[in-house]
Amino acid sequence: MQLHATTTAENTHLSTRRRFLRRAIPVALAAGLVATAGLSFSRTVSASHDDDHRGCTLATLKGRYLFADSGTVHPPAFGVAQPTPGLDAGFHLFNGDGTGTDTVTFSLGGAIVLDHVVVPLSYTLNADCTGTLSVIGGPSFGIFVSPDGEAIASIATDPGNFLASIVRRVSRR
Repeated sequence: MQLHATTTAENTHLSTRRRFLRRAIPVALAAGLVATAGLSFSRTVSASHDDDHRGCTLATLKGRYLFADSGTVHPPAFGVAQPTPGLDAGFHLFNGDGTGTDTVTFSLGGAIVLDHVVVPLSYTLNADCTGTLSVIGGPSFGIFVSPDGEAIASIATDPGNFLASIVRRVSRR
């Protein structure tokens, strides 16, 4: 009867491989994180040097920006009593002076509740390219604008609203 395990070449090889993987995986993960952080930092530094002189103004947002979003609307947004699927599509038209319009089609729970409706909007834009967008009588958003005004990242800020998105300018008119 054998009381101790017999060491074989196969057992030694598996044990060595496990030890190597236990040591190598954290090192590889750390190296990947350092590389990613370094690349992100280098892009941030180069972007900040390029864009420092180009802050944003209300005029940065001028023209037509297409949007389409889908998600879940939560109470109390839009009068829903339970989480409900929501879809929207349309375009923002910014005038370059803090005003504009949205043309939107909106579906809630599979039913079209707005169809090509045009509603006024207002927006603010700080020199650091952050700001707000408010649809008059509708939702509000925090916005983050590219310094050249070509793209807007937004997140709904009213309770229950469902979306975050990035929209792109398709026309300067």
